[in-house]
Amino acid sequence: MNRTYRLILDCPDQVGIVTRVGEMITRHGGWISEAAHHSDVESQRFFSRFEIQAASLPFGIDTLREKFAPMIEEYQMNFNLIDSDQPKKVILMASKGSHCLSDLLDRWRSNDLNCDISCVISNHTDMQGLVEWYGIPYHHVVIDRDNKAPGFAQVERLVDEYQADCIVLARYMQILPQALCEKYRHKVINIHHSFLPSFIGAKPYHQASRRGVKLIGATCHYVTEQLDEGPIIDQDVVRVSHSDQVDDLVRLGKDVEKTVLARGLRHHLEDRILVHGNKTVVFS
Repeated sequence: MNRTYRLILDCPDQVGIVTRVGEMITRHGGWISEAAHHSDVESQRFFSRFEIQAASLPFGIDTLREKFAPMIEEYQMNFNLIDSDQPKKVILMASKGSHCLSDLLDRWRSNDLNCDISCVISNHTDMQGLVEWYGIPYHHVVIDRDNKAPGFAQVERLVDEYQADCIVLARYMQILPQALCEKYRHKVINIHHSFLPSFIGAKPYHQASRRGVKLIGATCHYVTEQLDEGPIIDQDVVRVSHSDQVDDLVRLGKDVEKTVLARGLRHHLEDRILVHGNKTVVFS
């Protein structure tokens, strides 16, 4: 994969932003290999993502950032510049369900996900053998139902120790404490096994079956202190019928879950997501 610099920005919308940014890059021989833009009418805000071939510039990322400094101030930009040669450090968290975890591990091993998986944290030991087969450290952290604070304090210590850039809840069946959600805001990704906002909480497939739904789905979102209400990254659905039993819905739903989670994580790893309020702009 060619090394690129990813330029991510948002600012109050106005005429000429794309031209100014593009000129700044091309003036120094920069080759823009990908560009995407969005103007949000309601908020009057502009969002943009550029990929620049690193080898096309006569200087490094720090100099490029310095050259943009006056423009950042002028346009009041939220501005980020990321080097694709520095993969994000990812921690996976899971409980007993294996479909999302095993799918992500396989995609990582096949180089379909450009990241470093630092470790897996689980409140059970069921998948320790699977994870260790991939050569990844496995941390069993018990979350006591009557006193969860010590367990989550250990989780936080592990995340800090590994200097994680991203935490993925791959069917981790515990609710993260508010302090942890705030500390890693927009860095914790969850997969919800239903099509939010319908069927929130436990046993969503049973809820869906009783309701006689014709579509079931999955939602990948950032975790916030409000349960299952964080900014949505990706969603998908599969059609079902009256003849499908709960077991059929679960089987079909698992396929959707792992696909949506992998797609959402890929968007995050490639810096394709910009969060504004409780909404996202996803340049897929």
